[in-house]
Amino acid sequence: MISFDDFMAVDIRVGTVIAVEDFPQARKPAWKLTVDFGGDIGVKRSSAQITAHYRPEDLLGRQVLGVVNFPPRQIGPFMSEVLVLGLHDAENKVVLVGPERGVPNGARLC
Repeated sequence: MISFDDFMAVDIRVGTVIAVEDFPQARKPAWKLTVDFGGDIGVKRSSAQITAHYRPEDLLGRQVLGVVNFPPRQIGPFMSEVLVLGLHDAENKVVLVGPERGVPNGARLC
């Protein structure tokens, strides 16, 4: 088990997807996302294996949750700066996690 302090050390924020690019170099199908997390955090990039359920036009303007305090991770030629959060469905495809209604970018999960 983890403590509440351990949980609070994971910084999960909401951001809005502002750009989506193909990622043909990825081993598994993925999009390169650019996400605006607002003032203190700013714009960050992430690789996300979400192509099964989402087209670029579905993602633009969508709010997503992401872990913003992991160290950057090299994924092929791309540096992923945040971990966008999702859940696996019955077919093991990722479904994104986000707020049910709009909230300010940078709002922290509490």
